[in-house]
Amino acid sequence: MAISREQKTELIEQYKEQLKECQGFILADFRGLSVGQMGEIRDAMRPLGARFQVIRNRLMVLALEDAGIELPREWLDGPTAFSFCTDEIPPVAKALVDSAKEFETLQIKGGLMNETVMEEADVRAIADLPSREVLLGQVLGGINAPATQMAGVVASGVRQVLNVLKAYADKLEESGGAEMEPAAEPA
Repeated sequence: MAISREQKTELIEQYKEQLKECQGFILADFRGLSVGQMGEIRDAMRPLGARFQVIRNRLMVLALEDAGIELPREWLDGPTAFSFCTDEIPPVAKALVDSAKEFETLQIKGGLMNETVMEEADVRAIADLPSREVLLGQVLGGINAPATQMAGVVASGVRQVLNVLKAYADKLEESGGAEMEPAAEPA
């Protein structure tokens, strides 16, 4: 279906706005997917703060040029769907990689994250990363471990000093107790 020049200009502006708002995007060749399968992928993306949409390559090339973004030219050949990530990219990458496993015809082409071009292997590597919460837990555990060990060492030293003082007090009590016993009164 042909669209007017005015509609094309509006779409290019819309794409440029999406490029500004997103943290990055992932491109995929959706050739061979049914409408229902595309809907499933869109439904998986929505809760992740991402939008999975088919875009005319020529219009996206113009939007990318205006935004100063360069991608490998072959990524914009053939049917291309963009997953614009407004939140975090790893969960979106994981959802797309999982969808590519489920729907073998879906092929990940690559993507862009924080102005860095990612090849397909990079997208798959990002998909394998643990979730943000797990990573934060690991970092906090790494930070907390030395403090916990230090507290254990300090407490151990204090315990040792207290044990020595207690032993010394017990020894004084035993020896002092014998000295303090009343002497036998002369008869």
